[in-house]
Amino acid sequence: MPTLLDHRTPEFEAAIAALPPSASSPNDERYWDAVRGLYRQSDAMINLENGFWGAMTEPVKAMFRYWTERVNFETTFLVRPHWQALHTELRARVASAMGCSVDEIELTRNATEALLALIGGYNTLSPGDTVLYSDLDYPCCKDAMEWLRERRGVEPVRIVIPEPATREAVLETYAAALCAHPKTRLVLTSHVCFATGLVMPVAEISALAEEHGADVIVDAAHSWGQLDFDVPDLRAPFAALNLHKWIGAPLGCGAIYIRRDKLDAIDPYLGDRTWPRDDIRSRVHTGSPNFAAWLTVPSALEVHARIGASAKEARLRALRDAWAEPARALPGVTILTPPDASMTCGITAFRIDGQAAKATADALRDRFGVFTVMRPGTNGGDVVRATPALFSRMSDAERLLEGIRVLASEAR
Repeated sequence: MPTLLDHRTPEFEAAIAALPPSASSPNDERYWDAVRGLYRQSDAMINLENGFWGAMTEPVKAMFRYWTERVNFETTFLVRPHWQALHTELRARVASAMGCSVDEIELTRNATEALLALIGGYNTLSPGDTVLYSDLDYPCCKDAMEWLRERRGVEPVRIVIPEPATREAVLETYAAALCAHPKTRLVLTSHVCFATGLVMPVAEISALAEEHGADVIVDAAHSWGQLDFDVPDLRAPFAALNLHKWIGAPLGCGAIYIRRDKLDAIDPYLGDRTWPRDDIRSRVHTGSPNFAAWLTVPSALEVHARIGASAKEARLRALRDAWAEPARALPGVTILTPPDASMTCGITAFRIDGQAAKATADALRDRFGVFTVMRPGTNGGDVVRATPALFSRMSDAERLLEGIRVLASEAR
């Protein structure tokens, strides 16, 4: 039976109906031109900085406008009587898309909120235990892992991921750290590293950690919607995700995942009593969310499913390969992700020898009309991150490559 969440505007229905059924390949420009037509983007600059958040498609924006109007027209007459049922249905739809059970997820405002609730609430640590994180993890989460020294009396250990990384080198780094620190009980790792775009072999890292008696918290902020996977495939008991990056929901939409058998390892959020202790909703307390944004999530999931996770992954990786692999051969250019497709996605970072990352990003913007971003935090120094979107053209990647080629030549 249809519910409130099944409402679709005529604009949404028409845009979805006009989209061809599927892509024949990541280089099927006819299909990807049609996908591009779902977006309205500025032509003032080639935007290759789409990792902060993802633009909504026009049909999803239409649904966001609908829900914004309705929430502000009906206000509490909509929310008070219906929110519990709507929230439950939203969670069920998100859980289905994630491939897990509804009692294993709760909606949050972003992945950071979820990560801090997981790190701060993890309660099986004892004084003298070790917690592990890497130089490629998100800055505020590295801070939270260090804070566990004060919170739990543990010893935080920071490991350095080799650059450029290989699958074998990454796994050897984690294995060596776990052996060197046998009291490790908690490991933070990123599925797609925020600065470099390196795709970590999370399932293997989770298996290693489990063998050594440690649990893993996965920062999946950049991976869900960009890579084709179900959350249980990560083999980790805890994960944090965004819906406003690669799923294409409005800003303010994220999720927390706690595997059913590990719920007791996370404390209720600051003693939360709104929900029972055996309910995941007690593990994060968001307060009043942007109701319109959350109510738009089903529409974003529908567009995501229509295009297809595997097709999105292939297209984004093809856009990345179009510039990153030729740039790898250029003298003085370091590409921070390997050619191994299992360790890459759309995001990739680079450095030019002898040039500060910010100066490179500024030059790409000012001289070549390509917007990228400097990202800090890696042990090897700042990087320039390039992140295409589904509306990006192959010619955008070629323009970035041209800029890198010229700047690298000038820096020699």
